[in-house]
Formats: sequence, structure tokens, C-alpha cells
Amino acid sequence: MNHVKTTHTSARTLDFSNVVGDIRGGVVSFLVAVPLCLGIALASGAPLFSGIIAGIVGGLVVGLFSRSALSISGPEAGLIVVTLAAIESLGSFPAFLLATCLAGLIQVGLGYLRAGSISNFFPSSVIKGMLAGIGVILIIKQIPHLVGYDADSAEEISLFQPEGFNILNQFRMALEQLNGVAVLIAALSLIILLLWERPVFKQHALLKNIPGALVVVVIGIGINGLVSTIAPAFALKGNHLVQLPVAESFSGFFGLFTWPDFDQWNNPQVYASALSIALVASLEALLAIEASDQLDPLKRKTPTNAELKAQGIGNLVSGLIGGIPLTSVIVRSSVSINAGARTKLAALLHGTLLLVCVIALPSVLNQIPWAALASILLITGYKLARISIFKQLYNEGIDKFIPFVATVAAILLTDLLTGIALGMLVALFFILRENYRNAHRIHVFQNGEKEHIRISMGDYVSFLSKASMVKLLTSIPDNAVVEIDSSQSSYIDSDVMNTIYNFRETALKRNIQLVFLREPISDHKPIPESIIAKRNRHLREIEQMK
Repeated sequence: MNHVKTTHTSARTLDFSNVVGDIRGGVVSFLVAVPLCLGIALASGAPLFSGIIAGIVGGLVVGLFSRSALSISGPEAGLIVVTLAAIESLGSFPAFLLATCLAGLIQVGLGYLRAGSISNFFPSSVIKGMLAGIGVILIIKQIPHLVGYDADSAEEISLFQPEGFNILNQFRMALEQLNGVAVLIAALSLIILLLWERPVFKQHALLKNIPGALVVVVIGIGINGLVSTIAPAFALKGNHLVQLPVAESFSGFFGLFTWPDFDQWNNPQVYASALSIALVASLEALLAIEASDQLDPLKRKTPTNAELKAQGIGNLVSGLIGGIPLTSVIVRSSVSINAGARTKLAALLHGTLLLVCVIALPSVLNQIPWAALASILLITGYKLARISIFKQLYNEGIDKFIPFVATVAAILLTDLLTGIALGMLVALFFILRENYRNAHRIHVFQNGEKEHIRISMGDYVSFLSKASMVKLLTSIPDNAVVEIDSSQSSYIDSDVMNTIYNFRETALKRNIQLVFLREPISDHKPIPESIIAKRNRHLREIEQMK
């Protein structure tokens, strides 16, 4: 097996060795982020501009403090439920902003408590299942947008929503409201994006430096503008286009911001909401960071505790200036990586473009058709859920493939966090099964007149092996020689060890000789002196029988 060397990313230093690729990644993730920030804010019951604020903070603030080379942060669909519940329970958006600030402080504290190590306990099959599940949902959720039905947010990671309006209903309504201009824009966009992946384009001296997504957006705006001139009645309008709040003046721009209500500091519900936001945002961030590291062509490893601190600072700043909670977002990160980003410069550019365009060019952004953006997300979803990924996990064995498929299916049928939890349970089952199977090996051979049974203990023998050990020792025939070989064991649970020692009670009566090739290593719990004396007496008796 070939092992890929991983290295920790350098702290807060900018790398300009891949400027062109980072610019492409920053531009493409910016184009995708604008409507998604708005859609998540809308679904969360928050002001639309609060989603844009979170996107800007995620790019600039988290991008500055994070030590991840490729992750891009911002509002994420997994936070919609907790955000909506917090706003409803607190009764006001300013009080919710205070909870967001406190959630940021909690995340910083978790970073200092080194809670980021929890990400090391997620199997790679579950992480890959999470990516593939998100990819499948992205593909399915873009289909209505491709035909001109734009009533649903593209980043809502849920196929079956609580109110019963599921993706099948969306397909039916989308076909009833088929829009020819949207279909035309989507078809051309997909053709362009696929062609941009061909070697003739990727190796072209000029075209390789131009993001295919940027070409798609420009052509989408151009086609809709042409239709508006020739046949205005057929042009895409309203929710078929990006809808960004537009300020009438400089003072009006600052009027879009909302400030926290610090008078709510003594409201217990604020702290309860802050804790729920911090826990969900932290878990989402750790999972997304793990997934981004797996997508990294350079195989760098992000320090997770430092990432929790960066995410906490981001949520603190976002709450202070009127933004909804943010976290690391795998959708935006993967879009950026696929476009060629290799350093955090892409995240900083993504945030800068959001800020500049919201201030200077909101009317231009509001001309982007959803159909063009949906094409970008559909291709991104395909790259996350390629058939080759399913084949790879299948070839790695059932213990990898089943948790992978279970995670994908659970995410499709429930939601992101529930799907990951169910995937973890399936993975844990296979881990325990493997541990149970490999707890010991048996080798039987004849040495003279006596039958020798050598029991070779595994590296880590847990309490789960107690039942199989009892069954094995009970089945040993009389007059045999039993060799317990623990030379390869780093740990043997005290329950298993006591089972072996207790077997000596019957071994002497049945003329079974018990030999330790190496004394088992237990969990080092204190053993009563009476047990030690009894064990020493048995050892002396065994020595006398040799």
C-alpha cells in the first residue's frame, strides 16, 4: 500500500506560488457563494443581507486566522435548523446575534481545550460518504433550477423537508413551469463546463487561466440580456435571478447591518442557543475540514484546534456586525479546489470579491441567472460523487463500502448530521466485528503424545472478546497443552485476562498444562493481593508439572 505523506499547513502565511489557480478558485467560489448566502439566510428566517455578511466574514476573517489552505467558510445549510430555532426561541434577531457572538467565544474555548481531535475518530469511509452524499444531493437539487424552477435554495442539504414538500414535488412543479430560456442557458453552461475539462482547453495558453464558471456566468447574463431586448416577455426575472439587497446610498448600505442586543446578556435562552450553535458549527467545521484535506491534491493536514479558534473568531465577528453563524463549507471549498485553488489566497479573494461587489456592483450580480449557477453546482456534485469513488470503496472491502453507502443513503433520506451519525454507527459495527474476529488466532499441532493448542492474542483485545475466549477455553480437550502467546499484544482487557486466569482452576483438574509465552498486558487496574497470591501459587504448581 502506498502511503501519502501529509504535512501541516503553515500558520497564517500567504503563498503566492499558485496565484492563477487561486484566483480561479476565489472567483468561482464567490460566484457560487452569493446566491447560497442569500438562500441560507432566507431559509433561516434571517435578513437576507446577514447571509452576505457571514460570507464576507467567512472569507476574510476566518480566511485570515485559519491554517487551512483550502477550506472556505460561510453560512452553511447544516446550520439552518439551529439558526431558525434560535431566532424563534429568542424572539428577536438582535438577541440571536448576541447568541452567535457567545457561540464564537465557546468555539475559541473549545480550540484551547483541544477539542478538535474529535475529527480523528471519523473513519475515511464516512467522510467520503458525506462528500458523495452531498454530491448526489447537489446534482438532484439543481435539476429544477436547470429548467427554470427557482423556488428552492440550491444548498438546502435535505431531499425530504419537514413540511412534506420533497424533491419529487419539486420535479413535478418544475416540469409544469418549464422555462425555455433557463433550459438554453443551462444546456450551454453544462457544455462549456464539460469542454473546459478537456485537455485542449486546460492546456491552452489563454483559456486555462479563465475559470469556466466565469464564462458560464457571463454567457448566462448575455443570453438573458439578449432575450430581454428581443422578447422581453420570455426573459428570466425575479427569483430566476440572484436577488441581492441594493442600498440606495452609502448610509443606506450601513443601514443593512444589524447590531447585537447586549441587554439580553442575562437571558438564559441566549446561552442555550449559543451552546447549540457552537456545537453544531464546530462539528460541521471539523467534518468539512477533514473532507477538504482529503480533496487536497497536496495532502496537507489542517490543525483542527487552530481551526476551531478561527471559526470562533469568525462567528464572534459575524454576530457583532449582523451576520448569521458560519462554518467551513465543503460545497464552496470543493468548487474552489476543482477550479485550481491550492492556498488560502482563494478564500481571501472570495471574501474580498463578496465585499467589493456588494458595495459597488449589486445590480450586476442581480443579473446572474440561477440556471447558470445551478450548472456549476451540478458539475461540482458530480465530482464529489463520481462512480469511480463508489468502485474504489467497493474494492477496498465490505467493511469500507457498507459504511460509505450507509452514510450516503442516510444523508439522502434524513439530513447531513443525522446521516453522518448513522454512518458512524455502521462503521463502528464493522470496527467491533473486526476487533472481535482478530482478537485471537488458534494453531493446533501435535508434539509427542500431547496435543498443543497455541492461542495467539491480537494487538488490542477488548472486553468484547471475553465470550469467544470463554467458549474457546471450554472446548479445549483434557490432557492438552495450551500456550497463550501475547507477544504481539499491546493491550488485553482485564475481563479477558481474568477469564484466562480463572481457566487455570479447571485446567489443573483436567490435566491441561497452561503456558504463557508472555504475561498478558491488562488495563493495569490494581489487582487484590489475594488474587496475586493465588496466581503465584498456580504458577508454582505449573512449574512443578513441567
